[in-house]
Amino acid sequence: MLDKSKVKLGIAPIAWTNDDMPDLGSENTFEQCVSEMALAGFTGSEVGNKYPKDPAVLKPALDLRGVEICNQWFSSFLITQPFEEVEKACREQLAFLKAMGSKIIGFSEQSHSVQGQMDTPVFGHKYVMNDEEWKMLCEGLNKLGKIAKEEYGISLTYHHHMGTVVQSDEETQKLMDGTDPEYVSLLFDSGHFAYAGEDPVAMVKKYIGRIKHVHLKDIRPEIVKKVTDEKLSFLQGVRLGAFTIPGDGCIDFDSIFKVLEENDYQGYMVVEAEQDPAIANPLKYAIQARKFIAEKTGL
Repeated sequence: MLDKSKVKLGIAPIAWTNDDMPDLGSENTFEQCVSEMALAGFTGSEVGNKYPKDPAVLKPALDLRGVEICNQWFSSFLITQPFEEVEKACREQLAFLKAMGSKIIGFSEQSHSVQGQMDTPVFGHKYVMNDEEWKMLCEGLNKLGKIAKEEYGISLTYHHHMGTVVQSDEETQKLMDGTDPEYVSLLFDSGHFAYAGEDPVAMVKKYIGRIKHVHLKDIRPEIVKKVTDEKLSFLQGVRLGAFTIPGDGCIDFDSIFKVLEENDYQGYMVVEAEQDPAIANPLKYAIQARKFIAEKTGL
């Protein structure tokens, strides 16, 4: 069983309203989203596109419901934009997260990413970095991770993601090898590793020493196969239901939880399962996910 004093549970608002496809869940309000998170038994939330941008407005709304911000996605462009521009945007987000009391920022390098392109197949079209670009990315992450830790008290975690320059085990390993463990950690996402054809249990075992944030995401293999066979995009896969909550797909979460427990994982585990909320009722799925996690981990 995982330790309740060390591990907290969160859920991402993307199940209620999709950031990349705002028509998915456009009818769901911020207030409904965070109220249902609390109702389902979660105490942490990541940041969605409908969340108030002012901490003075957002924090009281979350405090009312016993919910806190545990992480926020950050799109970096370290290999295609001047470092100073990325640093400026990063500092703005770090200041917001510090005001919200969050300890984690979730980086994803979005240069040349196809994840947000509706008509680009997610398989076979991702960009492959050259040595110079790898150097730029790793050095940039080290610099920003140092700023985040030393000036804001926040840990930079890197989110490997389908359709981006860091998707596979090999690319994740290269990123970990090229960055300083003191300043750059890994955001482990079970669903994205499985989607990429990696074994998420092997991945959590391999990278456990660098993991500081966890996304609990399951996949429906028959949908991923359809995405592959029909050369569909990442977003088309989301609409079809490629992702789901833990326990509703094919991933071995028993083994993942066991690795986290045996290695004394401390931090947030966040249910992140973007689906069409008109098909997959967010509250129903949130309650189902919370029940599954309680049964498997004791949390």
